[in-house]
Amino acid sequence: MHRIAMLTLMFGTLCFSSIAWAAGQIKPGLWETTMKSDAMKNMPKIPPEQLKKMREMGITMPHMQEGGMVTKVCISRQMAEREQPPEMNQNQFGCQTKNYQRASSSYSMDIICDGPNMKGEGKVKGTYSGSENFSSTYHFKGLVHGRPVDQHHESSGKWLSADCGDLKPMDNASPKK
Repeated sequence: MHRIAMLTLMFGTLCFSSIAWAAGQIKPGLWETTMKSDAMKNMPKIPPEQLKKMREMGITMPHMQEGGMVTKVCISRQMAEREQPPEMNQNQFGCQTKNYQRASSSYSMDIICDGPNMKGEGKVKGTYSGSENFSSTYHFKGLVHGRPVDQHHESSGKWLSADCGDLKPMDNASPKK
């Protein structure tokens, strides 16, 4: 069950990274994002010594805080100016986005998965509160590794700074197709 929770959590994070911006809606720069989900409630805590080993291997783990996963994300100017979210890497999960719609300060899209590890459908809805805050919900129902899942994620983000420091923009950090 832990493996299924991790996969849906990773997928939820990927969905967040695909929808967190829309042209003219958010500022480029350093953002702090928080994601809460059903899957996180059942995840065991990673012992500090294991976290240290993971960091030594170059694996950056998000900070867990108040029942949510908190990460820092760098959004480039090009990413902030996009009219549509970037396409998801279908090779990783076998999923694609469809029916992207945006109306002033809100957006929505469907996520359809038909890969070897994930099959099902999801819906993303979000709202921007000015150019420095957003919130979104994501719901996925289907199969992960052949087991039924019904997952709900809630995300929020707040702009911290125009300077990302050493953090690279998400486009540069994600694998290319």
